[in-house]
Amino acid sequence: MKTKMTKSIYVIFMMLFLTGSMFAQNQNVGINNNGSSPAASAMLDVSSTTKGFLPPRMNLDQIYSIQSPAEGLIVYNTIGKFPVYYDGTSWRKMDNTLVDFGFVIGQLRFGGVIFYIDGTGQHGLISATSDQSYQAQWGCYGTSLPGAYGTAIGTGNQNTLDIMAGCATTGIAARICGDLVLNGYSDWFLPSKDELNQMYLQKTAIGSLANDNYWSSSGFNAFNAWFQGFVNGFQDWGNKDGSAYVRAVRAF
Repeated sequence: MKTKMTKSIYVIFMMLFLTGSMFAQNQNVGINNNGSSPAASAMLDVSSTTKGFLPPRMNLDQIYSIQSPAEGLIVYNTIGKFPVYYDGTSWRKMDNTLVDFGFVIGQLRFGGVIFYIDGTGQHGLISATSDQSYQAQWGCYGTSLPGAYGTAIGTGNQNTLDIMAGCATTGIAARICGDLVLNGYSDWFLPSKDELNQMYLQKTAIGSLANDNYWSSSGFNAFNAWFQGFVNGFQDWGNKDGSAYVRAVRAF
């Protein structure tokens, strides 16, 4: 009898708990020590005269490693000793200036070597530390691959995806990069014409680049694609069935 009564009390308690939780989900919530009601316009109203609000505390690497941060996300930076928020594109201080994560050209980060940093200082391109091939074809000579003609910085990844989707040939430059899993990362791609030029400009910082021709992912027409010579930086288009070096990159 006692066991049955104990079970009944437990069931009633859980029902009340769950009912209260469901009710709370449809209400604005107040946290305070004076029993005051939360402001009608606030989903969460925290009030105290003796305690503060403590957000997550992280160093710069931990902040940058947050996966797909939501716009408006707030974190306390333990290195700079100030709170930061994500504006949907970049991390900013509360005075709206950009957070400096300390990225520099030639730095070993995110699976390779940083060779390009954009204007925010928070995004850029990484080169693998060694070549993926020295005699790969661009592939599908005589076939036009719509979408694989981007030349600007930021187009290499889409070029690579379009080449892989439209050219089933194994061992081509784009597929070597697109299928690459290296240092824990699987989002490598063949650089576009302009991305490849940035690699040439920073070849000393990257190191281990051959004084030879490297393929870009930028097609020129059905028969040719852009490459770059790493002796003098000369860019030209060559036959897709020709061979050249391949160096994978990824974005951060």
